[in-house]
Amino acid sequence: MTDSAGIGDGTRAVRAGLPEPVKHEPTLPGPVFAAHFHLPGDPTGPYTYGRDDNPTWTLLEQAIGELEAPGGDVETLVFASGMAAISAVLFSQLRAGDAVVLPDDGYQALPLVREQLTAYGIEVRTAPTGGDAQLDVLDGAKLLWIETPSNPGLDVCDVRRLADAAHARGALVAVDNTLATPLGQRPLELGADFSVASGTKMLTGHGDILLGYVACRDAELTASVRRWRKIVGAIPGPMEAWLAHRSLATLQLRAERQNANALLLAEALRGRGEVTGLRYPGLPDDPSYKIASQQMRRFGCVVSFTLPTRARADRFLDSLRLVDDATSFGGVRSTAERRGRWGGDAVPEGFIRLSAGSEDPDDLVADVLRALDESAD
Repeated sequence: MTDSAGIGDGTRAVRAGLPEPVKHEPTLPGPVFAAHFHLPGDPTGPYTYGRDDNPTWTLLEQAIGELEAPGGDVETLVFASGMAAISAVLFSQLRAGDAVVLPDDGYQALPLVREQLTAYGIEVRTAPTGGDAQLDVLDGAKLLWIETPSNPGLDVCDVRRLADAAHARGALVAVDNTLATPLGQRPLELGADFSVASGTKMLTGHGDILLGYVACRDAELTASVRRWRKIVGAIPGPMEAWLAHRSLATLQLRAERQNANALLLAEALRGRGEVTGLRYPGLPDDPSYKIASQQMRRFGCVVSFTLPTRARADRFLDSLRLVDDATSFGGVRSTAERRGRWGGDAVPEGFIRLSAGSEDPDDLVADVLRALDESAD
């Protein structure tokens, strides 16, 4: 897939953030482990102390920025986790007396965030992702937080419509882009002020690091988020940053296989009588397909559906051989879980979130259908 910047996603992912070639130097320099740097005289220059900046972060931040806004003027900040990135935007932009609009069907940790925001004197309003329902509670808000597709329900909202409406009312807009990744959706191009994501998931894809990031075009807004990162020290380790950058090179390859596998699984599950509530934005008959196809370039690796009972869902998960029973999503190895085991998500007891990995499509679909057969009453 090629975009307006003139090169394909695979080319960009492979080369994103690489320094200019230097004879006898590695293509991607190794991680820089430093708590402090040589600093004679006045403290000038980018690298002074390890909580403020690190050369390994710099390369990763440049790489993510190239994916989020190819050819655009964007600054990216990396964090220790997706929640660190989310918290940095919310708590750097909101003050007591402000109002924020959150999705009521978003990531499981958002209710915890809501409690903390409320404790700080910030009014929190919520509405569903689907149907652009957040528009109904937007008046007077300082910040609109969008999560699309939503996790775990996979509803989609019109980012451009919501962003235009929010800006007309004087509100900032942040989009959680975790599930889509920059190869699936570019929130900044759709009008968002912040694109925020967990790099733990498909962005890095191997389930071996925690990471988050914030991408923003406005220098003043970026500076406020950077200041928050400095205050709370929510920084990634250099090894994690280096592993993340290395993993970006295969993002397009992984996304193509995983997205294709997710669609095949969704199509196979559509024919099963025991499966209800099947959602995947890439299915033409999915309620979100129309708007998703207008703003998304890829539909993601996650499929959600419901089995009749908690017991049936547990038996199904136990019967899987190629799909690990694990939380999180976006990894090269397929995972699935019964989301109700955590609490906090408004889903039925038999609700399954399945993340398609990079296995051979026929093997993966056969494993899921076999597990459904073996788990039947």
